[in-house]
Amino acid sequence: MRFIVVDGLDGSGKDTQARLIKKRYESLDETVLIRSHPERDNYYGQEAKKALLGTGKLNHFKASIFYALDVIYSIRKFYKKRNIDTFIIVRYLVGVAYLPFFLARILYKVFSTFLPLSPYMFFLDVTPQESLRRLTARSEREMFENLQELRHVRYKALQLVQDWHIIDGNHSIQKTYAQIASILDSLDQKTSV
Repeated sequence: MRFIVVDGLDGSGKDTQARLIKKRYESLDETVLIRSHPERDNYYGQEAKKALLGTGKLNHFKASIFYALDVIYSIRKFYKKRNIDTFIIVRYLVGVAYLPFFLARILYKVFSTFLPLSPYMFFLDVTPQESLRRLTARSEREMFENLQELRHVRYKALQLVQDWHIIDGNHSIQKTYAQIASILDSLDQKTSV
């Protein structure tokens, strides 16, 4: 199974790009599943979303814990399913970047030891200003969706994902997807040989 990760700041276009990747592989008659966290089909995802819409340190902690459990739930339930050709996961390991950096580094190392990794891991990098501009159109505001938090999270995330494919997501949807598609072409060619 092809395992693809799409991660990045809020407003970076993760879900949009995941849907375009899904279309790509469905056009090749593959079965594709997307899991975008937090998911609402399980207790952990529901609690993560509730905490993200709250405020304060307790909700910050709860959001991080339930988010991690939601990701683990998705991996345990769907990873390596025989009837799925491509599994796309949106919001994966970079969620730890919302924690203090010393803890984020430790947890990233722990999770990346026990959770599956892939050559198909993409981080959509947008400036905090662009992220915030895109987020203004949303009806819900999560606790981390302000300029100061976005700056801190982006800095930490870029330290963690240095071996991922870092995609400039400040461009149009099509231009951002073109960068991803080029990498997918190359990776697919390598795995088919």
